[in-house]
Amino acid sequence: MLFVRVAALAMAACCGLLAQQGEFALRDGDTVVFYGDSITDQRMYTVVAETFALTRFPGRNIRFVHSGWGGDRVTGGGGGTIDERLKRDVDVYKPTVMTIMLGMNDGRYRAYDPEIFKTYADGYVRIVDMLKVSHPNLRLTLIQPSPYDDVTREPLFAGGYNQVLLQYSAFVKDLASRNGQGTADLKTGVVEMLRRANVADAALAKQIIPDRVHPGWAGHLVMGLELLKAWNAPKVVTAVELDLAGKKIVSQAGTAVSGLRLDGGTYSWTQADQALPMPLPDKGAATQLAVKSSDFWEAVNQQPLKLGGLESGKKYALRINGIKVGEYTGAELAAGMNLAKLDTPMMQQAEQVQALTVKRTNVHQMRWRQLQIPFDKDGYPRMASILRQLDALDEDIAARQRSTARPGAFFYELAPVL
Repeated sequence: MLFVRVAALAMAACCGLLAQQGEFALRDGDTVVFYGDSITDQRMYTVVAETFALTRFPGRNIRFVHSGWGGDRVTGGGGGTIDERLKRDVDVYKPTVMTIMLGMNDGRYRAYDPEIFKTYADGYVRIVDMLKVSHPNLRLTLIQPSPYDDVTREPLFAGGYNQVLLQYSAFVKDLASRNGQGTADLKTGVVEMLRRANVADAALAKQIIPDRVHPGWAGHLVMGLELLKAWNAPKVVTAVELDLAGKKIVSQAGTAVSGLRLDGGTYSWTQADQALPMPLPDKGAATQLAVKSSDFWEAVNQQPLKLGGLESGKKYALRINGIKVGEYTGAELAAGMNLAKLDTPMMQQAEQVQALTVKRTNVHQMRWRQLQIPFDKDGYPRMASILRQLDALDEDIAARQRSTARPGAFFYELAPVL
């Protein structure tokens, strides 16, 4: 009966903690279209967002479409006029959620010009108005333009181009507010990260946005982080606190702990987790610097484990599914650790999900940009069948993404180091 009461209290704590996190913006059954210019066309911050949704909500069936085109402005670009782009690259997917990030090219990389800005503002309003007619229930997130890097390098003219883009960002935020739509600020957080990174390592910080415009994985990770914040992304993956001396579950969130016991000096228990941690897109030095210079761990990747009731000065080895995670003193275990920062079986599983996300987006890109559009008017009789097959492959990979994202049972062992 004591165990039942403790488990009930732990479950209540779990529900309370998760409830405090609020509701994530993406729902089961949603189709999300990412629309924008070359920065969206890189398919990197979008991969971060997609991977997060898969690993944090493995039970939700959410479809993602990446429709960025390099050089695009509010009027369109190399992929056609804005009317053509919306019809072909948005409408056909019947989105329930859509993000729009335009502005980097619209400002023309020069000092603020009111006529250029008017073209942007009028064009953006027209896009939103068209979408309200064609998709009246569409949940829009208008993304304020990502930054031009005037932080790690000197501005090319007085005030710098990023100051110009700040005025475009203010317009996007105001437009979203006036229309009751969501907005995401991908500029402020990234600029703050760049400033901290530049102080820590000026040479390495330049690699975060190598050409000032197009970030590498390091910059896109923080951009994706800011989008996830705007979508009310939950901070906690799982949270567990155990009193090992008393063999009691103090609290748990995002998981169900069972089988806690002591056998031959080794403590063991099983966790049935509901989610996986968010993997880093790569493990390079620039990404590590960006992570250290941002609030990545605190904002979306908390997986605390606290183990009390042990001898404070004694060392213990922690294994998960038979894989050694590390050695820690009793005092360190009582203080707690963030498992998301470690190379755990959960993180390895999440990295597999991310690899599948990249594969799936590459398949869609090939289908769309290398086959559908170039061969659209050539009349090859087998092309329609080829495109259907690629759509089926996309769906197959998406199904594998979701199945790979489902956490299994993770078996923990904590043994004294002799």
